[in-house]
Amino acid sequence: MNQLTDIYNNQQQPNTLAQASSSREMEEVKGQIFMAKQFPRNIFQSEQRILDNCKRPGLAEAAVYSYPRGGTKVEGPSIRLAEVLAQNWGNLAFGVKELEQREGESVAMAYCWDLETNVRQEKVFTVKHSRKAKGKLNKLDDPRDIYELVANNGARRLRSCILGIIPGDIVDKAVDECNKTMQGSNKAPLKDRIANALKSFKEKYRVTQEQIEERFGYNVDAFTERDMVDLIKIFNSLKDGMSKADDWFSKQSKKENNSGGLADAFKGEKKEEVKVDATTASEQPEIKFE
Repeated sequence: MNQLTDIYNNQQQPNTLAQASSSREMEEVKGQIFMAKQFPRNIFQSEQRILDNCKRPGLAEAAVYSYPRGGTKVEGPSIRLAEVLAQNWGNLAFGVKELEQREGESVAMAYCWDLETNVRQEKVFTVKHSRKAKGKLNKLDDPRDIYELVANNGARRLRSCILGIIPGDIVDKAVDECNKTMQGSNKAPLKDRIANALKSFKEKYRVTQEQIEERFGYNVDAFTERDMVDLIKIFNSLKDGMSKADDWFSKQSKKENNSGGLADAFKGEKKEEVKVDATTASEQPEIKFE
């Protein structure tokens, strides 16, 4: 009887683990949908974030693929651009899952799911564990080679799923913006230009980020192109000697004046300043306010 009991428990354990895993995944999906409904995307802000990312030369260089077919050239958005579109569009769940690995092949699924509108694109595909090289078909047995093969095949399906969710006009605008960046007719991303402006104000006129934020009434993270134009006008006025820094900015920000006992304990700490993105610092020329 003890042996029969052990056999029964061993048979039931996998089912229990599978049910627990399924239940956990269901709760995670419910949580994602709830957060998407609570914080819906702002389409205009999402579009602006996408276009701003397309001004990065590193992304623009890898944004479009092309290959010859039938005497013509076929072009389209690459997987790198598709990932940027999905990340900045917001409230999307996307990726590639390996559903099953059998002898000599893997079954995988690429998917993209809009958690707000409940629109879903998915593609299930089979990948043979073999690679053709120099006219020969070589079988793969290294787990790393198999993983990379499945990932490469999944990337193309994932791109198709993402482009099936993101509106076509947004994709076309992103491609055009990347082409402008490659032609050198685009400015640096707004975040990098703001960071360079803050650096110039601090080095030349000893105006801190806190003073600038107090002048505009909100954090630099919320600055728009219009605020950047106003900031440039102030800088030009100071550079030409038409005004002084004291005319625009208070000598001591209200945040420092209103600091209490608890704030005094952390008086030595400095507020983290906006910095240029490390991925673009080496690619973008520094913007001089001179």
